[in-house]
Amino acid sequence: MRSACSFALCVNRPRGYNPFVGTAKHSRLEGNPSMSQFSHKRLFLPGPVEVRREILDAQTAWMIGHRTADFAELFARLQGKLKRAFFSDSRVIVSGSSGSGLWEGAIRCGVRDERKVLHLTGGAFSERWADVSRANGKRVDIIQVDWGRAHTAEMVAEALDKSSYDAVCAVHNETSTGVTNPIQAIGEAVNQHKDTLFFVDTVSGFLGTELRVDDWGIDIALTSSQKAFALPPGIAFAAVSDRALERAKRIPNRGYYFDFLTQEKSLLKNNTPSTPPIALMFAADIQMDAILAEGVEARWARHRAMREATHEWALERGFGLYAQAGYRSDTVTTVSNTRGIDVDAMAAFMENERGFAMDKGYGKIKGATFRLPHMGDVTMAMLREVLKGLDAFLAQPPSPAPSPKMREGE
Repeated sequence: MRSACSFALCVNRPRGYNPFVGTAKHSRLEGNPSMSQFSHKRLFLPGPVEVRREILDAQTAWMIGHRTADFAELFARLQGKLKRAFFSDSRVIVSGSSGSGLWEGAIRCGVRDERKVLHLTGGAFSERWADVSRANGKRVDIIQVDWGRAHTAEMVAEALDKSSYDAVCAVHNETSTGVTNPIQAIGEAVNQHKDTLFFVDTVSGFLGTELRVDDWGIDIALTSSQKAFALPPGIAFAAVSDRALERAKRIPNRGYYFDFLTQEKSLLKNNTPSTPPIALMFAADIQMDAILAEGVEARWARHRAMREATHEWALERGFGLYAQAGYRSDTVTTVSNTRGIDVDAMAAFMENERGFAMDKGYGKIKGATFRLPHMGDVTMAMLREVLKGLDAFLAQPPSPAPSPKMREGE
């Protein structure tokens, strides 16, 4: 039986609070013009995202032991729901980690030391995954594209015709640039080479844009909780094929914590090798009920509609779209800051005047871009409220330029 609400979760939330309703009644406290007037800073970030109260409260259920029948029931129930979300009959590994941990698991379990791995790089996270492979002593080749550009199946097919690889690693949705790669087409190219596995990072794509793991020939599809899944951070998931496990059996040094064979041994008993994040599994179980009630494909369509509204807003106000046309993400729009606005001032305005935490761009394109995420449980109403706040910022008169400093002696 779940408790109604812990003190820690309820103390700062007035009765009737809803993180996705942004009226003053819900988001401000009376009589205080400072930032403290907001009862809650709502996250409009590309992860971690805003989490519904019901999902936060699910974590306050009475704790259970992870070697009990109650836990096995929870694990099995969640396993079935996750398979539906991944569109896969494969097992789904549950990991107490970020998605980055499963990068390492995929590489250590799927790439032999004497063979090579091909990474498709063109953004902060695809490049970091390649770095993880190098850090694990693997032989890495890359297909590098400029940030904001997508990879194509033709690029991959050409590389695979020239050399053999144990695996191809692709990022489904590059969060830093707002590019969605054509994973289905790339999978078709990879699957022409029977000894090459296909690994996909879908951290910011899963449950926000189309992904069909089995139909697209994906051997490992890994994700984490804090983006379109709309859960708190700290838990990650990977749909892992039988082919990937067969490969792992031929690799001697797979580590322990992210060893998929060790995970599989426990998974067959509806358990995990080490203590899992049980509270987050309670939350994931409740969230999956909501997702399946909405319908995964309907959820994709909702994200697509918010993407279109965001693009329209950006272009009408004289901004650009950073990602290549035809490959723009359904879950996060990277806006080219062609107007040269001060993104720090924008973020401060949105925090102090509207109660939203905002993104200012990522990595080497921070400031030259900023990101507008439309993922998870964000609704069109919340998105419009954010865009209205940005309009208010843009309507402000420009700040006067600072006076030049007097030179010493003048």
